[in-house]
Amino acid sequence: MSEQKFLQDLEKKLWNAADKLRSTLDAAQYKHAVLGLLFVKYVSDAFDLRRKELLAQFRDKNHDYYLKPADYASNEEYQAEIAAELEIRDYYTEKNVFWVPALGRWENLQNNAKLPPGTKIEIKNGKTETYEMRSIGRLIDDALEAIEKDNPKLKGVLNKQYGRLQIDQAKLGELIDLIATIPFVHASLQSKDILGHVYEYFLGQFALAEGKKGGQFYTPKSIVTLMVEMLQPYTGRVYDPAMGSGGFFVQSEKFIKEHGGKLGNVSIYGQEYNHTTWQLAAMNMVIRGLDFNFGKEPANTFTNDQHPDLRADTIMANPPFNMKEWDTSVKDDDPRWQYGRPPSGNANFAWMQHMLHHLAPNGSMGLLLANGSMSSNTNTEGDIRRALVENDLVECMVALPGQLFTNTQIPACIWLLTRNKKARGDKADRSGKVLFIDARKLGYMKDRVLRDFKPEDIAKIADTFHAWQKGQGYTDEAGFCYATTLAETKKHDFVLTPGRYVGAADELEDGEPFAEKMARLTAQLQEQFAKSAELEEQIKRNLAGLGYEC
Repeated sequence: MSEQKFLQDLEKKLWNAADKLRSTLDAAQYKHAVLGLLFVKYVSDAFDLRRKELLAQFRDKNHDYYLKPADYASNEEYQAEIAAELEIRDYYTEKNVFWVPALGRWENLQNNAKLPPGTKIEIKNGKTETYEMRSIGRLIDDALEAIEKDNPKLKGVLNKQYGRLQIDQAKLGELIDLIATIPFVHASLQSKDILGHVYEYFLGQFALAEGKKGGQFYTPKSIVTLMVEMLQPYTGRVYDPAMGSGGFFVQSEKFIKEHGGKLGNVSIYGQEYNHTTWQLAAMNMVIRGLDFNFGKEPANTFTNDQHPDLRADTIMANPPFNMKEWDTSVKDDDPRWQYGRPPSGNANFAWMQHMLHHLAPNGSMGLLLANGSMSSNTNTEGDIRRALVENDLVECMVALPGQLFTNTQIPACIWLLTRNKKARGDKADRSGKVLFIDARKLGYMKDRVLRDFKPEDIAKIADTFHAWQKGQGYTDEAGFCYATTLAETKKHDFVLTPGRYVGAADELEDGEPFAEKMARLTAQLQEQFAKSAELEEQIKRNLAGLGYEC
């Protein structure tokens, strides 16, 4: 079975089963219950893989860790020594594997989750301890507490609220059984790949289930993919000041792997205000083995910048659209407002200038904003936009189709900015130039309310952008893309809506002379009018037969 088919079958099976267990919990609470358990499954699987590796090494004569049976008085003593060695934390930390204490291991949860309260169980963790069961929720909370305590990197990351969830405790036991069915390995996929995929799939499904609120932690995958494909974060520092659950970082990891890069060449920095979303993002990174710096704590990007000295090579973000009253305790002379003080009634240009402030001299950034940002002259917004254009920071504008987001119907666009348009690497000199892409006609309706991009849509936009950047193979296409100059944007009063620049697509000639076509269409219309009148009379006669006149 192909990887894609295997993962699709798995995700459907898990989601359908998990959704049946949801019962009284709303999606927001249930999300943390499911994703927290997926995390424990991941760290335990990684731990078990290392244990198996160590077991083989202890018995391998050619390995440095070999334990010679002849050095022990009996086989029992030899086996006891192996068991003791397997509980030495250094063997795991040397391979960047999280140390999972016995209480936090998945097998402990699965084996004991259904025991009645008051049952005493033995926990062997080098030494033997007794643990008294109070409830499944409490057992999970204690397991998470133990994992967090033994791994400083996870401090504050795990959501230990299972004991307080208003859910039938038996449902938690069923949820554990369900997650236990996730295969440990596949022919070409390992536990990390499988669990990472399941985690991401569940994030998307929970965002849909939560509706408007769900969009606060999740950006649709196709938009994330598009921005990553356009910005290509191969190396350096990658930053997202409104990271949600960390979707841009996950997609960056995939991009690097697919293009033969090294994950170690990228450093991840993020910030998030919502505490539980901050936790989701951290777990998302750990499951994928990505090192990260999300600051000391969840915090407001505008008033408590967690990375004040950071200058990032790539910055990507999908901040809340048109956020109001964002500037309490923010100074008017904040050094970030280099191009003008953003209005209190809308944070769009505050996000943009925050990102510019953190952008390295050769860095590039992509930002999703509401379409109003391209044309609004409310308060200082028009002045800021003009300053951004005049300082040659705007590289490309992309108008997106509607209905791409789960949480809003507001039409959106992508701003791509860079601090350096000079020729470097494989890029041509784009000084004084801007590319406009109108992608509103791309994509397809994946269901009744949501639109999505196909891979070929993403490729068309990203390839057009890269061809223009390189100065090779790019041509304007009416109705889709147009390369222009700063002088031309000035003629449009610095309004950056792509539709103003790309024009209308050429209609294909059908070969029918205009006069003949009009005559044909007029005759067709007359026939339809006649049919309409006939139907109207028929309806009146039927109503009259029932004693109603109209």
